[in-house]
Amino acid sequence: MKASTSWRWLAKKRHFLFDGGICGAKMKQLPFMGFVCTVMLFIIYRTTNYQYQQTEVESKLLPFYKPKASGVATSDLNSLPRGIIEPRSDLELRPLWTTSSSKSKIRPRSSKYLLAMPVGIKQKQNVDTIVRKFLPENFTIILFHYDGNLDGWWDLNWSREAVHIVAHNQTKWWFAKRFLHPSVVSIYDYIFLWDEDLGVQNFHPRRYLEIVKSEGLEISQPALDPNSTGIHHRITIRKRTKIFHRRVYDARGSTKCSDDSEGPPCTGFVEGMAPVFSRSAWHCAWHLIQNDLVHGWGMDMKLGYCAQGDRTKKVGVVDSEYIVHQSIQTLGGQSGRKVSNLEQPVKKHTVDVRSEIRRQSTTELKKFKERWERAVKEDKKWVDPFPSTGKRKLRRERKRLYSEV
Repeated sequence: MKASTSWRWLAKKRHFLFDGGICGAKMKQLPFMGFVCTVMLFIIYRTTNYQYQQTEVESKLLPFYKPKASGVATSDLNSLPRGIIEPRSDLELRPLWTTSSSKSKIRPRSSKYLLAMPVGIKQKQNVDTIVRKFLPENFTIILFHYDGNLDGWWDLNWSREAVHIVAHNQTKWWFAKRFLHPSVVSIYDYIFLWDEDLGVQNFHPRRYLEIVKSEGLEISQPALDPNSTGIHHRITIRKRTKIFHRRVYDARGSTKCSDDSEGPPCTGFVEGMAPVFSRSAWHCAWHLIQNDLVHGWGMDMKLGYCAQGDRTKKVGVVDSEYIVHQSIQTLGGQSGRKVSNLEQPVKKHTVDVRSEIRRQSTTELKKFKERWERAVKEDKKWVDPFPSTGKRKLRRERKRLYSEV
């Protein structure tokens, strides 16, 4: 009996020891498995972090467009250490050398703004008036000289602090496309791309910017004095009782503007003579400028797509700070006129420059519309952020077709 009991006790003990050995072996494997898991997690972390850093580097190298679109491969920069790569620039003038006294005078700017204008020597006095309004408010000035005359500006005391670019008979949009690339102007909070023939007696840049910032206007313009010449759209006319407005109500003309209006020129619209862009809006608008369509006609109707959101809210006209459009056309020269035989017996007619420019502008407008329509049709992934406008046009077109039947 005792032998039987002893045998059972021995069997239980061996079974316990066997199970304990297994458990012990498993316990010994746990640290090893933990080590393996730690190594795997570390490898995954390093791989993910490396991919993230590569993405960050590529975004810094090409901050505003994709390598495929630009034709620049980031692999071309692999021979440089990352820390030396400088992907952006600015339009700030730098001294050839600095002294201890000059260093003490240099103060970092809290915010920066840019005023860019095409100018001709005939508008020198008016340009001087405009620039003197902007300089005290922390603006960098860049002048695009379309008449080739640069020497006539050096007597102005601020002229040597401005950036001057000369190209004969080129337009504002030609200059902007080539010299205001987003990576060059990315340090500026707002870009003023103005014409030279604007009266600024009732305009103050600081107060204007305070309104733009407080109302969240990504694209804006100062209102036009009702006595201005060359007013093309009623939404740009100053409303005396308002600080700013985003839409206009007008039952006259072919375009009726009401509360139901959702697009230009009733709302979400500024004109090309004095637009003001935020940094983000300019990033988009620069890409909208067509390289070969230098007059920019038709682009104002599409600027709302660059408003970084709802164009009926993010695009506006500031009434309290307004300008006068003088409509002085000097680019390309004055219009030609018929001359008498006494003045010039051989050549009886001269070219009407303004008529030729208008004809070219009209041609470019047609091309721009065609390109937009083609781009919309070909880009299957693009979704119109303002589809109701297109649907309303479609309904009108269908109604017109039904009435003809």
